[in-house]
Amino acid sequence: MHDIPPELLGEAILANVQAALTEDIGTGDITAQLIPAGRTGCARVISREKAVLCGTAWADEAFRQVDPGLTIEWHAADGDAIAAGQLLLQACGPARSLLSAERTVLNFLQLLSGIATRCSHFQHLLDGTSARLLDTRKTLPGLRLAEKYAVRCGNGHNHRLGLYDAFLIKENHIAACGGIAQAVASAQRLFPQRPVEVEVETLDGLHVALTSGAQLIMLDNFSLEDMRRAVAITAGRVALEASGGINEANLRQVAETGVDYISLGTLTKDVKAIDLSMRLVL
Repeated sequence: MHDIPPELLGEAILANVQAALTEDIGTGDITAQLIPAGRTGCARVISREKAVLCGTAWADEAFRQVDPGLTIEWHAADGDAIAAGQLLLQACGPARSLLSAERTVLNFLQLLSGIATRCSHFQHLLDGTSARLLDTRKTLPGLRLAEKYAVRCGNGHNHRLGLYDAFLIKENHIAACGGIAQAVASAQRLFPQRPVEVEVETLDGLHVALTSGAQLIMLDNFSLEDMRRAVAITAGRVALEASGGINEANLRQVAETGVDYISLGTLTKDVKAIDLSMRLVL
């Protein structure tokens, strides 16, 4: 599947944090001004529940943008399983700066750790099967790369990053192009280096897609029996992705049909933030 280019991720971290701090601090943190300007202290971030940690680079960048003089010491890394009550980081420096950065730091850590934790849970449900878990484009606006990075920290895999790096030819594209074969041929002519995936809704559509030259075929809302038939028909000629109507209850059954990938929008769109707290010691 797709990797996030490091330079794009770095740019996203800078932009994400800048936007979050602008939104939160605006023209200045008036409450932090209650603290004497020269007062220093240390802030400790602690997990209140079991989770998979994610978002350390966003937290680091938030502290840096607020005050480059803050010192940060991490006690866990992205992708680590963390326990309730565990110390995750300690940041020291001017108390005003620590308080101004607090909400942005926690927002990123809580959201991205929530995604990583959810992905890890779903990935464990696939243990012993060959199916791989994929995310989708159902992400919060402006946080696409951050959320897809969190999927990776939870041992999931990234589908295409956006509309620019791979084709996913769906029902409306097929209708507009006059058929699956025509749509795939046009895609390969326009951008021959881009991967081409076709969505099909029936076994008849699968037969057509198999001769089209697509590298990946999405089985949209197939029954378990039709997924098994699709795997037998395809016989490894192209990779198959199952999508639609898949949840925690039937995920394992879908994997056991023999499909190569399972995509789930719920990995990023139905996430419960992890409960973290920051305590300031002056």
